[in-house]
Amino acid sequence: MVKFDDRGLIPAIVQDIATGQALTLGYMNEEALRRTLEGPDVWFYSRSRKALWHKGETSGNYLKVKEVIADCDGDALLVRVAPTGPACHTGKASCFHSPVNGTGAVTESARSTGPGVLAELADVIEQRKAAPQAGSYTSRLLAEGTPRVAQKVVEEAGEAAIAAVTEPGKRLASEVADLLYHSLVLLAATGVSLDEVWKELALRRK
Repeated sequence: MVKFDDRGLIPAIVQDIATGQALTLGYMNEEALRRTLEGPDVWFYSRSRKALWHKGETSGNYLKVKEVIADCDGDALLVRVAPTGPACHTGKASCFHSPVNGTGAVTESARSTGPGVLAELADVIEQRKAAPQAGSYTSRLLAEGTPRVAQKVVEEAGEAAIAAVTEPGKRLASEVADLLYHSLVLLAATGVSLDEVWKELALRRK
């Protein structure tokens, strides 16, 4: 049995079914839950507007419902979805992107620099794989298949090598970024996770 609180609401954590990433947290009343279970999209109850909220209605970034699970006490929900775009209004894939330090203060997101950028980009690529979007280069590239993606990786590697010899500056950075992006698409196309790459890189610390 699902247990609503004294306001008639229940918290619902939304998770990307493809990547396992927590995307957002919302609240549902009985009607929002009913519509969510009917599908195809997630519905919330907006506590500020005191009205039903069809997630994605304004942005077009809908959350396609795959599974709804209650916790052991029945007073919280896990909604597993295939997102059609960023879940956060900031444009980020997830609303959870602001680490908190030891004092409780919000710090700059670790995903905004270094390997965090790769992890966030990999999440977006997985979203495009799970829910292709018209006009998306990533979706089109994935649809063309692994051989085409592999060809692009070879092309970008060559361009990066040439840039290193001829323009070892901003252009090299741009070409390496292209190489990394297409490599992430290749991983997604072949079903290899970025975590596997991290494990292999760890073995090279000698």
